[in-house]
Amino acid sequence: MSGAQIYQQVQKQTNTQVGNLEAYLPLVKRIAYHLKGRLPASVQVEDLIQAGIIGLIEAMQKFSDAHGASFETYAGIRIRGAMLDEIRKGDWTPRSVHRRSREISEAIHQVEVQQGREAHDHEVAETLGISLEEYHRALNDTSSAQLLSIDEPDHDALSEDRMVSGGATPLQILADERFRQALAEEIARLPEKEQLVMALYYDEELNLKEIGQVLEVSESRVSQIHSQAIKRIRARMQDWL
Repeated sequence: MSGAQIYQQVQKQTNTQVGNLEAYLPLVKRIAYHLKGRLPASVQVEDLIQAGIIGLIEAMQKFSDAHGASFETYAGIRIRGAMLDEIRKGDWTPRSVHRRSREISEAIHQVEVQQGREAHDHEVAETLGISLEEYHRALNDTSSAQLLSIDEPDHDALSEDRMVSGGATPLQILADERFRQALAEEIARLPEKEQLVMALYYDEELNLKEIGQVLEVSESRVSQIHSQAIKRIRARMQDWL
């Protein structure tokens, strides 16, 4: 079924209480293109948009003010979730890569506990028993995998999937001022370059290539910095897991 057919079919099911479907299509496209910037070339943006439209419809059907968040916040989670579900159906990432991602987070945590400061690249590599070059390669590998992983969801999952305790829903966590404050504090504690990459990626919504142009480094290096920042935050926020 084409995107146009899906659109026509589901538009009839929209809940007019939260507005017209068409008004939120730019949100679907924005999320799709943002995700596409960090995905393999084999993933087509049209597929992401189609999945996102379905997520938008589900959001319109299920949204209630009782969720404690705005509709756009709620819809953004449902849209992104639908896209990730679509991607995971063809997950190309070996389990070994997911396992390596967890190992890196654990190594960062170990070094920072021992040293009482931020972990440096060579220290994490040494803890893992690999060379610095191998460590940087692992960061690149896990950067591509982390978005698709169910067992190790990193950046988006910091606020949507894994940072859930005591049975709280993702929306409750998003609305939890303590969590947001803790997350903001950990981002502020990141090394300067990691803070900058996070700001450009999440606040300015630049993709890795665009960030590389700003920082005058390769896209691969930006991927390493971003991946390490995410793992550093996860290592420091283990109480929220």
